[in-house]
Amino acid sequence: MKKIMTVFGTRPEAIKMAPLVLELQKQKENFQVSVVVTAQHREMLDQVLELFQIKPNYDLNIMQQGQSLSQITSRALLGLEKIIQEEQPDLVLVHGDTSTTFAAALAAFYQKIPVGHVEAGLRTGDIYSPYPEEVNRLLTTRLASLNFAPTTVAEANLLQEHVDPASIFVTGNTVIDALLATVEQAFDLNKIPGLEQLDFQQKKVILVTAHRRENWGAPMDSIFAAIRRISISYPEVEIVLPMHKNPLVRAQVYQHLQGLANVSLIEPLDYQPFVQLMAASYLLLTDSGGMQEEAPALGKPVLVLRATTERPEALAAGTVRLVGSDEEAIVAATKELLDDENAYSAMAKAENPYGDGTASKQIAAILHASKF
Repeated sequence: MKKIMTVFGTRPEAIKMAPLVLELQKQKENFQVSVVVTAQHREMLDQVLELFQIKPNYDLNIMQQGQSLSQITSRALLGLEKIIQEEQPDLVLVHGDTSTTFAAALAAFYQKIPVGHVEAGLRTGDIYSPYPEEVNRLLTTRLASLNFAPTTVAEANLLQEHVDPASIFVTGNTVIDALLATVEQAFDLNKIPGLEQLDFQQKKVILVTAHRRENWGAPMDSIFAAIRRISISYPEVEIVLPMHKNPLVRAQVYQHLQGLANVSLIEPLDYQPFVQLMAASYLLLTDSGGMQEEAPALGKPVLVLRATTERPEALAAGTVRLVGSDEEAIVAATKELLDDENAYSAMAKAENPYGDGTASKQIAAILHASKF
C-alpha cells in the first residue's frame, strides 16, 4: 500500500484534485491517502470540499486579508514541512501552478519525498503571464518525479525542457472528470441571488469572469468598458458577472457596470451552480484558465481576456479565442459570435481536446504501477 499525500489550497486546485482524491480513496487496497489543504483561498475552497464531501486530514488555514505572494509561499512551506515530517508519505501529489503547488513541491523535495505533478506541462513562455503561475509550474516541473500531462501539447513542452520521457504520462485533464460528474446534478439557476428573474430558456446569456492579477488596473478598465458597450448594443442579451472578492476588482466592476438593466452583478458561486451557469450560457468571456478547459466539454465558445494562454490545444481546436484586454477587440469578437451563427457554431462544435473524463482513473493506475 502506498502512502499518498495530496496538497492543494485554492478553489481551482480543489475542483481538479477532488475526483482524483475520491478515486484514490476508493482504492483502499492500493492507497493510504491523506488530504492537506493550505486554504490559500478559504471560503471558496470550503465550498468545493463540501460539494465533493472531502474532509482534510490537515488544514493550515494560511489565508489572511491582503496577503502577499511571499507570505502565502512562506507560510505554506513552513506548515507543510511539519506535516510531511510527521506523515512521511511515499509521494506528495500537487496540482497545477499555484503558490501552494510550488511550496508543497519544495517542502517535499527538502524531505527527499517524490513529487507527482497533476496538470504538468502547461506553458505560455512568459514568466509574467500568468503571474505568478508560469514560474510556479516551471519550478514544480524541476522538482517532480511523475508528470501527469493533460494533453500531448503539454507533454511536448516537458520533453522540450528535457524532462525524462519515462516520467511523463498523458492522461487528459481531471477537470473534465469533475465537470461531468457535477453537471449531471439538477440545479435551479433562478435560486441564485440576483438571477431570480432571468429567463435562461429565452435569453442569450453571456457569462463573464475577470480577476487575474496581470489584468488589475488599466486592463480591467478596458475589459469592463467593453462589457458595458456590449450590454448597451445588445439590450436583448443578458450578461452575468460573478464578482471576484478582491475589493479593487469590485470597485472597477461597479464603476463601469453598475445600474445596467441587462447586467447581473452577483456574488461568487459555488462550483455546482457555476457549472450549471456555464452550461446554460451562450458564450463565455473570461481570464480564467480552467474555464478554457471546461467550456469545450459543454459546447460553449470562450473569448479569453488575456494576451497569452497556456492552453494552446483549445486555440488549435477552435474552442477558444484570445482577445486580450483590448476594448475594441473584445467588442468585435463578441459581436461576431452574437451575429454570425456560422462563426458561433464552428467554435461550439469543435472537439474537446482535454479528454473523456477518465483522467483520475488513469492517474490512479499509474501511481499503483509506479515505483517511487
